[in-house]
Amino acid sequence: MFDILPPAIVDLLIEATRATLYMVAIAAFIGTVIGLPIGVFLATSRKGELFAAPLANHILGLIVNAARSTPFIILVVAIIPFTRLIAGTSIGTNAAIVPLTVAAAPFIARLIEAAIREVDQGLVEAARAMGASPLQIVRKVLLPEALPAITLALTLAVVSLIGYSAMVGAVGGGGLGDLGIRFGYQRFMPDVMLAVVIVLIVLVQGVQSIGDFLARRLDKRNRG
Repeated sequence: MFDILPPAIVDLLIEATRATLYMVAIAAFIGTVIGLPIGVFLATSRKGELFAAPLANHILGLIVNAARSTPFIILVVAIIPFTRLIAGTSIGTNAAIVPLTVAAAPFIARLIEAAIREVDQGLVEAARAMGASPLQIVRKVLLPEALPAITLALTLAVVSLIGYSAMVGAVGGGGLGDLGIRFGYQRFMPDVMLAVVIVLIVLVQGVQSIGDFLARRLDKRNRG
């Protein structure tokens, strides 16, 4: 497949792949830094839970849901002023990281919340009975027990970000999506479009395989 592409296009494909990996990695990292504490709070702040704050939980939940319900391509356009404020421009790889992060953070927060809620509440009650503080329960019980599920959740988030990174190419975000649109669509080069699709599939399969492997290794039920 790649043998029939001109060397210049192959170079562009390699550079676009690097740009996509860069965007996804940075957005996933920042999104996790923001989304993890939000997800933990959402999972532990309902009435009668570790950090009981029902009103704050409800308000934060509404904000997260609003961010998640906005179609990504609309989100990219809607926050252009914010993107310019953060990145100094609304075009290019660095600019694309801003909407990718904004989209990733609430998504990751909900995934983290779901993963933590799967933890057996009996373990939480046992830790409470032994005098553990809420923060100790989060650090030593909830997060370690939910780690395999969190790993799979973050894998899903990264896979979604790969798809989003391709979409952001429609507005000059760089990466594989931008390459596919500029050459595959606008210049009528279906071989380039096919190459972009193949690379995206390989990236997704690679990320999913690594995530599944790590989740199995972290699952206590698979040890011993």
